[in-house]
Amino acid sequence: MGDNKNNDNDMDFREVVDGEVVDTDNKETEENKTDSTDTDNKDNSSEDKDNQYEDVCFVCRRPESKAGKMFHLPNNICVCDDCMHKTMDAVSQFDYQNLLNNPTLMNELNKNTSGFPNISFVNMDDLKNLGGNLGGIPNSQKIKKKKEKEAKVKPEFDINNIPAPHKIKAKLDDYIIGQEQAKKIISVAVYNHYKRVTTGTMDDIEIEKSNILMLGPTGSGKTYLVKTLARLLDVPLAITDATSLTEAGYIGDDIESVVSKLLAAANNDIEKTEHGIIFIDEIDKIAKKKNTTARDVSGESVQQGMLKLLEGADVEVPVGANSKNAMVPLTTINTRNILFICGGAFPDLEEIIKQRLNKSSSIGYNADLKDKYDKDENLLQKVTTEDLKKFGMIPEFLGRLPIICSLQALTKDMLIKILKEPKNAILKQYQKLLALDEVDLQFDQGALEAIAEKALEKDTGARALRAIIEEFMLDIMYEIPKDDNIGKVTITREYIEGNGGPKIEIRSEMPVAAIEEKKEINTDNAETV
Repeated sequence: MGDNKNNDNDMDFREVVDGEVVDTDNKETEENKTDSTDTDNKDNSSEDKDNQYEDVCFVCRRPESKAGKMFHLPNNICVCDDCMHKTMDAVSQFDYQNLLNNPTLMNELNKNTSGFPNISFVNMDDLKNLGGNLGGIPNSQKIKKKKEKEAKVKPEFDINNIPAPHKIKAKLDDYIIGQEQAKKIISVAVYNHYKRVTTGTMDDIEIEKSNILMLGPTGSGKTYLVKTLARLLDVPLAITDATSLTEAGYIGDDIESVVSKLLAAANNDIEKTEHGIIFIDEIDKIAKKKNTTARDVSGESVQQGMLKLLEGADVEVPVGANSKNAMVPLTTINTRNILFICGGAFPDLEEIIKQRLNKSSSIGYNADLKDKYDKDENLLQKVTTEDLKKFGMIPEFLGRLPIICSLQALTKDMLIKILKEPKNAILKQYQKLLALDEVDLQFDQGALEAIAEKALEKDTGARALRAIIEEFMLDIMYEIPKDDNIGKVTITREYIEGNGGPKIEIRSEMPVAAIEEKKEINTDNAETV
């Protein structure tokens, strides 16, 4: 009998399903498990969905990436640090008699019967239905977080183990054509600078910083040289324009803003900032004004204000802004190990150099003619400190730029090499674009010479090359994708000069393997079909 009772009790917890006995307890637990896993999956999916978006300040509508860490209030409302402090300051101005801590007075204020007229405090429950779970921000205004950038490519050089100058110059040769003397000067200066930064002092002898002043006509490659150098070294680089700088207190950027830009380029990392490079372009625009009695706030005053930056000093700079104000935090940057490179075209400097060189001319059969230097394109390489003083640069400023580097004017042969030889040459860029459409783009030598001649006429250096190529490549880039039968396009001199058209080859009906083999053998010597 006892066995039957036990069997009856066991059957109480079982159920017959399709002729089979199923344990109801296990069934319930399995159902609970599935329910719990479903809820967990829903929670995880909702969390993942929320993690895709940034918190946005309810007051100023700035995202967390811009405003910083948020205060999370009830009803999923977020307020940034700045707005929270402004609100507390505004409230504290009216809280003279500890009104906020007195519930009786608070009720009276909210009834608008006494106290401050027409003032009522915000009820947090009223903000529930303003949209979404992102602090009252409508769904159409939610801001997605930026995706994390992929790992950077390993830099060519390590500043902690800087290579010899000839290796630095060899890497610059891959990207920059000509300017041999300038690349040599830059390589030695960078090598000495970062060797000084990593070693500190040697035998208690403090090594001074070697800032650089680069002179050269427009389009000769001053900015490109510095950009390439910073990319090879993988150090933060800030490129700024001296024309926007003014003395402190006047409309425009303060002198410290150049360091603030470097701090932003280093993602607010102070250590990286203090090992970076600052390139100040158009430095000739802050030359001292001549024949003027007005205060020179954008010329001589800027030069004087930059003296402490160039030499090395502790400078307080705003974080995330160009000017100091009460709402922007400040940080201290030491500019002792920051390499400053100043560049400019100095357009009227050539006349000053000519005047100095013509003073030595004499009278007689062996005398130099006064127009001897009129056609000298590399006259800037004969510059001296005295010439720069006459131009309008103050002696104290020049004394903190001990290395003067002059770039050559670009010749026809240099322009042709710039078109085709660097790693990221302009022609290679267009060949890559058309290769995506399975079209082979070629330029014959006559076309390259015609492009260089047109660039020399414009007198804007290497910048003219892209403008010229964009002009005649427009029709090709527009028409080629229309016809899938076009396999090769050759640009000729006649097409550049407007006397003919490009040579176009049609794809043959050969097998694909044969076409690829033919391309490898006869890429340069293809004939027009």
